[in-house]
Amino acid sequence: MPFIQVNGLMIHYEIKGKGKPLVILHGMGNNSQSWKNQLDGLSEHFTIIAWDAPGYGKSSDPDEELRNFSQFADVLKGFIENLNYESVTILGHSMGSAIALDFCHRNPQMVDALIISDATRGSAGLSKEENEKKLEIRLKNIDTLKPTEIAKKRVKELLAPEPKKEVEKEAERIMSQVRPMGYRSVAYSLFHLNQMDTLSSISVPTLIICGELDKVTPVSESQIFHELIPNSTFVIIPRSGHLCYQEDPASFNSVVYNFISNLNEDLIKQ
Repeated sequence: MPFIQVNGLMIHYEIKGKGKPLVILHGMGNNSQSWKNQLDGLSEHFTIIAWDAPGYGKSSDPDEELRNFSQFADVLKGFIENLNYESVTILGHSMGSAIALDFCHRNPQMVDALIISDATRGSAGLSKEENEKKLEIRLKNIDTLKPTEIAKKRVKELLAPEPKKEVEKEAERIMSQVRPMGYRSVAYSLFHLNQMDTLSSISVPTLIICGELDKVTPVSESQIFHELIPNSTFVIIPRSGHLCYQEDPASFNSVVYNFISNLNEDLIKQ
């Protein structure tokens, strides 16, 4: 069970495969366990590294709640450096996309390519009233409900209509592991999130993925990222929701593999 110490935090991660490193960042209700199909399906081609963010999974809690995704990205920088990689490809899902974008904006020399899936604009996509209400609901839920209750309440919104029962059950199992420190840290970070002015500075090859039936961060949201990030590629996973990588891992993995492989072929040609 591998751990890396970063800024006083013990960061747990899953690692599998060989080849160029692909670092994967989970979303608000998930942890490294949700990437099992990517660890299995992509490890023949790449070294897959799926972390547990601070306050999630088997990683330790920060002493105080984090308030901005830049703080998560600072931990990510130490994490990658301690793995002895000079540069990596980063894949971030939902809130993981916000961490990935912040990291890429401030550390472009450490990013070979960027993949964001079902990305969130956080506060930038909401009115002031909606943003405050979302924060209030998230904090109330984690303070008053059991994690299993949060999972039951939330997972149906994360999946396409009539999901496979095994996918729904697994999503609930993983989300039932959320802890107050991690959940609150992300809630506050989403409340403060506004990356609209930095997207045009992203210069690395970027792939944007979104589930066709995503109700949390719909296709229209991902389209905004595609329009603002120069030379980005946009792919929609049909008949899937916010957790498209869990709902249709074969299609998701194929899109990721083709994107990275094509980049490597272009480099060889140069």
